[in-house]
Amino acid sequence: MFTGIIEEVGTVTGLEGQRLTIAAGKVLEDVKLGDSIAVNGACLTVVDFEPSRFSVELAPETLKRTSFGSWVPGRQVNLERPLAVSDRLGGHIVQGHVDATGRITSLKPEGDCVIFRVASPKRLMRYIVEKGFVAVDGISLTVVKVGGSSFTLSVIPYTLANTNLQSQAKGGRVNLEVDIVAKYVENLMAR
Repeated sequence: MFTGIIEEVGTVTGLEGQRLTIAAGKVLEDVKLGDSIAVNGACLTVVDFEPSRFSVELAPETLKRTSFGSWVPGRQVNLERPLAVSDRLGGHIVQGHVDATGRITSLKPEGDCVIFRVASPKRLMRYIVEKGFVAVDGISLTVVKVGGSSFTLSVIPYTLANTNLQSQAKGGRVNLEVDIVAKYVENLMAR
């Protein structure tokens, strides 16, 4: 389980077949083979590492549900280690199970913040509510407004400066994970 509070921005150094390699620092401080690291919101297993890089293997399902397949070396990615039982839950409960990808349709400055509009698959929109949360590329963000097939987020300067959102542009694909609690409630109510 993760919180959506990004620890560092890493850099893709290679994507060969289903093996993804990322340059990083902080998330490698106590890493072991088999550990999980969230990469742009997807929980991935460390299969190889050195002091300044690690590698993961991407399952076909991961490639299907995420933006990973189009990545090239140099791409910035959000990284987070799993939540320890003694840690504070500073963001929200993020499983690292990406539901789908969305597309940034606009970025608009508003005061010190930037308003991102994200188009989402309609099947996810029922889980996205105003003032609720959503994980976008693994970042825990509060939803400002909800439309029929999109939502907006107000990104503060700190988040912009310390995540890969600083390198995103209109048309960029992002990984989305909606609230697991809402999905469980819906499932229970349907039964």
